[in-house]
Amino acid sequence: MYLMKKRPRRIRKNQFIRDLVAETALPEASQLVYPVFIQEGRNHFQEIASMPGQYRMSIDTLLQKMAAWKKLGINNYALFPNVENKLKNAKSSEALNANGFLYQAIKKIKDRYPDVNIFADLALDPFNSDGHDGIVENGEIVNDKTVEILSRMAVLQAQAGADFVCPSDMMDGRVGMIRKALETDGLTTTGIVAYSAKYASAFYGPFRDALDSAPRAGDKKTYQMDYRNSREAIKEIDLDIKEGADIVMVKPALSYLDIISEAKRYFKHPVAAYNVSGEYAMVKAAGKNGWIDENKAMVEILTSIKRAGADIIFTYHAVDYAKLRTEQ
Repeated sequence: MYLMKKRPRRIRKNQFIRDLVAETALPEASQLVYPVFIQEGRNHFQEIASMPGQYRMSIDTLLQKMAAWKKLGINNYALFPNVENKLKNAKSSEALNANGFLYQAIKKIKDRYPDVNIFADLALDPFNSDGHDGIVENGEIVNDKTVEILSRMAVLQAQAGADFVCPSDMMDGRVGMIRKALETDGLTTTGIVAYSAKYASAFYGPFRDALDSAPRAGDKKTYQMDYRNSREAIKEIDLDIKEGADIVMVKPALSYLDIISEAKRYFKHPVAAYNVSGEYAMVKAAGKNGWIDENKAMVEILTSIKRAGADIIFTYHAVDYAKLRTEQ
């Protein structure tokens, strides 16, 4: 009989041993950011067909829901506004309306729950009649005019009480201009979460459905990254850090675990990953049809994102995951 010196199965023989030698701890609710979709009105709570379990909510409803979510340990929220079509135009004018419902929402949340962290999405596509993250002129997404508007928008978000502004547009130089605008206005405690490596992905469909923000013409490939590239992601992250980003992000997460890992290896900055709408919707659809165990898949996915190196995970699974951890 062959005598083996190494039997790796010995450290897998029961759950206690597996827990003892686990290389990655399960994510905590405190490491998650819950993206929520908000809109004007009262008592509004409409499920998004392509994202079961996610809703478009009026602010009064969101405030009620947050009381229960906070008890689950969810204290970080990313806000995405569903803007009425009548308020959208080619100049994204509503983005600079200081009395607009996005800024009012931030104020109301911070008034009710001053200890939560608000991550305010900073992009023009919710406000833009063209559905792009930037101003469109003659079929081109114009970089510098867009950055100017984003900088002014960032100041409004910070003044309303946002803890972090989150430029998700992928325009060149926007982090530096946003940081300059915040510093100039004395908003020195507001952080920047830069969507530094945001890829032009097929996994954003349900999100665009939720906000009715799909491009009316063309695509976003001239500003979002080519999914074939990885070295480019490192360059983009490096630029954003040098321009003043406090946290950098890779988006989406599951198809880009290698990028998350590289970002963590190259840089000392906190790394966030966005477990996006399409990734969420696939799990929900497969779970509903009985093809997978939804809870087990959810835990495995979130743990894999953390294992890859993410310090922070933006995920629509946040509430379900926190409930599951509470029950265990």
